[in-house]
Amino acid sequence: MSRRGAKFNRAAFQRQEEKPATPYAIIKQARASGQLNLSNRNLTEVPQEVWRINIDVPEEGKNVSLDTAGDRWWEQVDLVKLILASNKLQEISSDITQLPALTVLDVHDNQLSSITEAIGELINLQRLNLSHNKLISLPSEISNLFNLVFLHVEHNELCELGDEIGTLRSLEDLDLSHNHLVAIPTTIGRLTRLMKLNLSNNTLQTLPPEIGNLENVRILDLNHNKLKYIPVEIGKMKSLEQLYLRHNQLQELPELPACRSLKELHVGNNQITELSKAHLQHLGCISVLDVRDNKIKTVPDEIAMLESLQRLDLTNNDITSLPYKMGNLANLKSLVLDGNPLRSVRRDIVNRGTQAILKHLRSRIEEPPTDDTTDGSPVNEGSGASIASIGMVAAVQGKTLDYSDKKASTVPSTLWQPAIDAEVTSVNLSKNQLPELPLNVTVLAKTVTELNVGNNKLSSIPKELQIMVNLTHLDLRTNMLTSLPPDLHTLTNLREIVLSCNRFSEIPPVVYTFNKLENLLINDNQVSYLDVQGLLRLPALATLDVQNNSIAQVPPELGNLTSLRSLQLNGNLFRNPRPAVLAKGTLALLQYLRDKIPTP
Repeated sequence: MSRRGAKFNRAAFQRQEEKPATPYAIIKQARASGQLNLSNRNLTEVPQEVWRINIDVPEEGKNVSLDTAGDRWWEQVDLVKLILASNKLQEISSDITQLPALTVLDVHDNQLSSITEAIGELINLQRLNLSHNKLISLPSEISNLFNLVFLHVEHNELCELGDEIGTLRSLEDLDLSHNHLVAIPTTIGRLTRLMKLNLSNNTLQTLPPEIGNLENVRILDLNHNKLKYIPVEIGKMKSLEQLYLRHNQLQELPELPACRSLKELHVGNNQITELSKAHLQHLGCISVLDVRDNKIKTVPDEIAMLESLQRLDLTNNDITSLPYKMGNLANLKSLVLDGNPLRSVRRDIVNRGTQAILKHLRSRIEEPPTDDTTDGSPVNEGSGASIASIGMVAAVQGKTLDYSDKKASTVPSTLWQPAIDAEVTSVNLSKNQLPELPLNVTVLAKTVTELNVGNNKLSSIPKELQIMVNLTHLDLRTNMLTSLPPDLHTLTNLREIVLSCNRFSEIPPVVYTFNKLENLLINDNQVSYLDVQGLLRLPALATLDVQNNSIAQVPPELGNLTSLRSLQLNGNLFRNPRPAVLAKGTLALLQYLRDKIPTP
């Protein structure tokens, strides 16, 4: 064969290879199932066999009789589901009208710049995914798709949305995010069955008041737009559960009187200057309130009305003080205050995390005066009766047993029965000279949640403490401890443990079994390394203070502890991260560490 002939044959072969191959086996299966998936096949056009799948007689049916055994090709079903995602399609042929039974059409992640008007003839269509293409508009014929419940057009180049969108009365999920929309038509208010509406990452400056008619919408995402205000009508959306308004130009929170089901409100990265009673009084079910990166100066007492609140993010505002009543938010698990000029709460308390802050605030709430004596007479410190009086009256008050700062080496046995009778929840034996933890404390195992034996002379912790399974806070600071018994793995309700100023050379392994732990303070010890795998077993960990130890290297994998809100590393031996990185705060530090993780 001549070189010219060989070259010609090679070129012909390449053209044949470039032509979309007919996936015969898949089409055969589609005739039986009614579903055809041709995603991620590098297609530049849809094979004709696909458009004619309901019409053409398959090859196996041309030379067989009805009595022939084998595939019953004549019993094929109409195609109802067609997936053409992640190809290189630039158009969808009008031949799609030959698939009138389609209920699902997925052409996301292609190169479509327009959609054929014939799409309007697919009146049975229920799900249409056009996302991640290059669409600049939608055909008006889309208004014929009365049965459409799912329409995703995110990540396109839409500049406007026609009024015909309001005819899609069956829509439940509409995603128009990541486009160039500057306005939304008023007809959006006719989509009364809509439950999810995503308009984020556009250039919207206003919203039509008619949006308030969407009373079944549960999730509304308006992040990353240019909204300066929210129409009051949005407060009528009685089914709303999640509202996202981050990265806009809002100067005040919307008032949401009818949104009684709202659980999450995200309004970070705006220009909001005030939280008022009017803003908060209707948020009775709110569990997440994100107002970070605004210009809020004060938090009102009415914040205490949000009894269901679990996460409150006040990062990067102008807040100088917190209302003491906030301490009564029993369900609050995460309070983030970084980047505020706080004066009323000491930095060391803030660094200890949410529960320490709430406890501090509660301690400042004024309580009615109580009588410090049993009968009004002075206590005679030399008598045996006086010991009982001190135990029952002075040491046990309310739900607290406080025998702190007595310089005592033992705890009077007369204290325990009054403590049992009072069902105390907090025991404070700090600032004494106790050489060992009094085992009598275990008689309070059923009720005590907080135990403070800091500032004593303890060199060990007895394994009997394992029965105090209701403990949520354990303070062992400033003793002579070098380890904790593994038997303490039963303390699964611990949310805070303070091990500061002891002699630990490592974070005690048993700590990694406290899977509800939020605050771990082990600063000012002799810890030489960080066990990242162990720390990753603490999914709720928000505060980790390992300052002033002997850590020579910070593992980059520490950056994967994304639950952390306060990471304190100063005063160790390592040189990297540099002090300038540490000074940027926890989130920047974690990102710095993640960037240093070696890629596989």
